[in-house]
Amino acid sequence: MQAKIDAFMEEVRARNAHEPEFLQAVQEVAETVIPYIASNEIYNGKNILLRMVEPERAIMFRVPWVDDKGEIHVNRGYRIQMNSAIGPYKGGLRFHPSVNLSILKFLAFEQVFKNSLTTLPMGGGKGGSDFDPKGKSDDEIMRFCHSFMSELFRHIGPNTDVPAGDIGVGTREIGYLFGKYRRMKNEFTGVLTGKGITWGGSLIRPEATGYGTVYFAQNMLETKGDSFKGKIVTVSGSGNVAQYATEKAVQLGAKVITLSDSSGYIYDKDGIDKEKLAFIMELKNERRGRINEYVDKYPSAVFHKGKTPWGEKCDIALPCATQNELNGDDAKTLIANGCVCVSEGANMPSTPEAIAAFHDAKIFFAPGKASNAGGVATSGLEMTQNSLRFNWTREEVDEKLKQIMNDIHKKCVQYGTDDNGYIDYVKGANIAGFVKVADAMLAQGVV
Repeated sequence: MQAKIDAFMEEVRARNAHEPEFLQAVQEVAETVIPYIASNEIYNGKNILLRMVEPERAIMFRVPWVDDKGEIHVNRGYRIQMNSAIGPYKGGLRFHPSVNLSILKFLAFEQVFKNSLTTLPMGGGKGGSDFDPKGKSDDEIMRFCHSFMSELFRHIGPNTDVPAGDIGVGTREIGYLFGKYRRMKNEFTGVLTGKGITWGGSLIRPEATGYGTVYFAQNMLETKGDSFKGKIVTVSGSGNVAQYATEKAVQLGAKVITLSDSSGYIYDKDGIDKEKLAFIMELKNERRGRINEYVDKYPSAVFHKGKTPWGEKCDIALPCATQNELNGDDAKTLIANGCVCVSEGANMPSTPEAIAAFHDAKIFFAPGKASNAGGVATSGLEMTQNSLRFNWTREEVDEKLKQIMNDIHKKCVQYGTDDNGYIDYVKGANIAGFVKVADAMLAQGVV
């Protein structure tokens, strides 16, 4: 079996050299899905996984824009349309200097499985640009977004490809992108999700990824009769996902002691309560400040420059920042300090060595494709509301989100429970996500 996995990965590496993030994502899936394929005749010999790792379409384009001083800049724009076997491409746009083809292909590949797990009819895609919104004026961001959409509009549509936000793309950016699309196409359609509530957005969408990450962790804990109540929680990141993961964890009775950004992390032994979280939201969302400013407001907290929060003692860890932020040594430290549950709010934040350590210790570990699927699930609910020309209440959307996360958890348990009773959520998520897409691809023929 290992020889089959190695042969598959050798072929993928030959086609995708110099794309480490993408290869890492494929390797993680291959190790669990290829044995499943080999034991199920319906998939064996059909090269389904080889077809799934090849994007249906990879688009790259120039994005020229003018800054406030009149200087012209040029960035690269991308859209990876990975798989549309079960529905239109669906996945976020990321604006960050690190964006390249490898990162977007990894994200698009993960999105295929994540969207499949939601039970909603959505294919997988991802896109973005190496543009950095930090330090830019609203006018500069508007000009960039308009330029970006002047090319992207050719490749998307409510029944073709429905982008959303991601790192660097929030409601402000979605607004500029949507405005340009609406003007160019002369139609008001649900072509983007994450919209403002007054122009086609959904309640709970900003909160959904963070809330869903916590709901999934809660589901894991409940398999052992446990909960968030009284638990110490470390959270990385301080953007949208981290903020709402913190909010929901606190609502469930936990004490969150850390948040971070690229400059380092803050540790608050007293816990980040509702009032402190409101300050962080104002700091990060409105003033675009840095997390170290938290200690100026709350002097009892400590800022650790250039470090991640995984050395702090905790019961539950929620990595909500970015890919490969939690390595093998971090995982061993978490385990030694008594951590019993890790639920990924970011996409692939744990390295392969970290995941192996969590599995060896037999603690709860939820991969992002399962635990952070709440964001895209609620984007799917936004698409439904757009089609209906109707808005559900906050309580209705939250209940649907909770049910979707429960359903994803059940699927992971179904496919990931080992003979000894341990639930391998990575295996469960990969196989459950694969089966739905693979069945659709088989039904549609070699296309």
